[in-house]
Amino acid sequence: MADAPIIALVGILLAVTVAAAIMYYRIIRRAQSEYDKARELVEDVVASFNRELKRETCKIDTITYRIEGTASKLDTASKKIDTVEQKYLSIDSQISAVLEGSERITSALAETNFRIRPVEESQEALKAQIVDLREQMQKLAEPPENKIEPVIPIKRDKAMASLTDTEIAVLEMLVDEGAKTAPQIKERVKLSREHTARLMKKLYQEGYLERETGKIPFKYSVKKEMEKFLKKTEAPPA
Repeated sequence: MADAPIIALVGILLAVTVAAAIMYYRIIRRAQSEYDKARELVEDVVASFNRELKRETCKIDTITYRIEGTASKLDTASKKIDTVEQKYLSIDSQISAVLEGSERITSALAETNFRIRPVEESQEALKAQIVDLREQMQKLAEPPENKIEPVIPIKRDKAMASLTDTEIAVLEMLVDEGAKTAPQIKERVKLSREHTARLMKKLYQEGYLERETGKIPFKYSVKKEMEKFLKKTEAPPA
């Protein structure tokens, strides 16, 4: 009978412990439920943010290609302006030389009348050249039409020496499948947009490619001389 209070106390403690455990378990379950809801909400927010980020990235890529196209056109126009200025300076120097020669010829007319005819013919030829150059300047001043940019000459002895395997693969793909844009090439070679842009710019500047600037993004194709050269590098059939 002396152990009865102890047994009762143990029973009470056991009941309290069980009740506390049940309460703690319910609290944990509610916390787990709240955590799951919060995690789902965060995942939805992250997914929405990723979609928006992807759309913005596409917009930035489009703007980048447009900027590259505009920069290329400005560079072409700048080169044409430089050419016109050089021609103008050449014409101006020729006119100055002609004027000086005319003064000397005028002072010598009294002594050598028969020399006037060659000088007049020379002046007429220079005038014709001036008219022709002015016409050329007017043509150059007109807005450039959409056309394939001139190809930079390539030295055949260095055509393949400096190319990487990836660059050769891109050239062979363009020969086999025809002209492609930088984004299309990027998907095929599995490189980043920046890496692909640098690769295509290098191949173009070194004379392997020509590009069509009618619309953005540019279309790149292998120039005819390089197509023949690539075919020469193919292994002969067994």
